[in-house]
Amino acid sequence: MDKDKPGTRGQVVSGCEVVALEEWQQGGKWFTYEGHAIFSRMAGQGEPLLLIHGFPTASWDWNRLWPMLLQNNHLLALDMLGLGFSDKPRKHAYSIEDQSDLMQGLLEGLGLKSVHLLVHDYGCSVAQELLAREQEGVLPFKIASVCFLNGALFPEVHSPLMIQKLLRSPLGGLLGRGLTRRSFERSFLKLFGSKNRPSPQDTDDFWHLLTYNNGRGILHQLIHFMEERRCHRHRWVSALQNAKQPMRLISGAADPVSGAATARRYQELIPEPDVVQLRNVGHYPHFESPWEVFAAYREFRKRHAGH
Repeated sequence: MDKDKPGTRGQVVSGCEVVALEEWQQGGKWFTYEGHAIFSRMAGQGEPLLLIHGFPTASWDWNRLWPMLLQNNHLLALDMLGLGFSDKPRKHAYSIEDQSDLMQGLLEGLGLKSVHLLVHDYGCSVAQELLAREQEGVLPFKIASVCFLNGALFPEVHSPLMIQKLLRSPLGGLLGRGLTRRSFERSFLKLFGSKNRPSPQDTDDFWHLLTYNNGRGILHQLIHFMEERRCHRHRWVSALQNAKQPMRLISGAADPVSGAATARRYQELIPEPDVVQLRNVGHYPHFESPWEVFAAYREFRKRHAGH
């Protein structure tokens, strides 16, 4: 386990309350999934809203949006297996299907009949799998709406960073275990818009989450999801095209990985596409510009209230 303490300083960024990482961890609870400890956060009242984070980060990504969403939603978030504060077993077949089982198990265990999804990056693929399952009639709950933030919904227009390509190579295990704080920061900061880069404290916290419980040692296993997206492309894109519930894509247009090209493809392939593009915002819109994301999400939900 990394011995560095997570950030403890409370901050206000652009008028937005920020939940420090240590406070985020202290406010969470763990539950067991197939013998593994999973970190979760639950709070608020209203309709259930499940927040699904991306790779290689964790549920703390939502910390700036959390206080805003808390006003009118019953919020649910967890760190997926292998990420954040959850267990990171070395001998595990990590997959989108497995993470989807985790999400489905959580919602079933809570006895929820309906849930809204707000998802990012890796979480977008999980949401696509859940949509496919709902369309097959195997989910015991209804997906009321889905809002996507920058994710590789269409693998043909995804542009991975060099470090992601290398992690998928035969040397991926060595690269992951040898990843340094400096090389992580150099690659990670490329994902953000030029005006919205994380502070040194933020970057320290992202690094802490990545390295917690030897997280570097399994990065090359987790990154297999990039191949899954290609293998299941028809299933997951069809799930979007056949969806009956309201959907919106909120896209940070300055994202070099899954930004403007993904938004264009969404508009080409999805019936009656609902897309909001945020200028000068990169791959983490909910972290970079939480007020813009909240405004776009609130308007989306109000438009479809009672759907």
